[in-house]
Amino acid sequence: MESVSNVAVIDKGVAILQALAAGPLDLAALQAATGLPRATAHRLAVALEGHQLVRRDVQGRFCLGFELIRLGRGAAEAFPLAELAAPVLTELRDNTGESVQLYVREHDARRCVVSMQSRHALQWIVPVGVLLPLAVGSAGKVLAGAGASMVAQSVEEREPGVASVSAAVLDRGRNVVAAVSISGPLERLSRHPGDRFGAQVRVAADRISQLLG
Repeated sequence: MESVSNVAVIDKGVAILQALAAGPLDLAALQAATGLPRATAHRLAVALEGHQLVRRDVQGRFCLGFELIRLGRGAAEAFPLAELAAPVLTELRDNTGESVQLYVREHDARRCVVSMQSRHALQWIVPVGVLLPLAVGSAGKVLAGAGASMVAQSVEEREPGVASVSAAVLDRGRNVVAAVSISGPLERLSRHPGDRFGAQVRVAADRISQLLG
């Protein structure tokens, strides 16, 4: 029997939670999504259910558990940058009419910690919590160290028909700690999103930097 201290067991449990993030799954679908043996997938899903990290819906399918909501709130409260930035990001969204995001670097990727959607019917939606690559997208360029004072843009790098422009949020030591980004359909942001919204994104990022003291 595998030890609960085995890192591989944790990896498998995380794989189950990530698979369930896409929606409820019965055991066969969960096994297919994770590539785990049927018995292992069932045993770990039931163990996670015991900790309320997984639950069952009315059809008996496995779903993400409600304990994750509490843990997520705790993580958000421990990360004050998102709360500090929210008023500035709201104003940026309202002034530009486009979707606004705040990303932080997480190892070799970037995590969306704030996402505010455009009010346009045609909009680009980035879910809060999603992990995206650093290698593509304007926010990735900023967080990868393209330049603390630089406004980076991207056009159809990650998704066809989507453009974005981002600027760095800096701490007191002038280290890049986050990236403010505007993203949306190419038909509105154009093939030169930096010319269209770069100045506004830069001002918003500078204001958040000032809030960090």
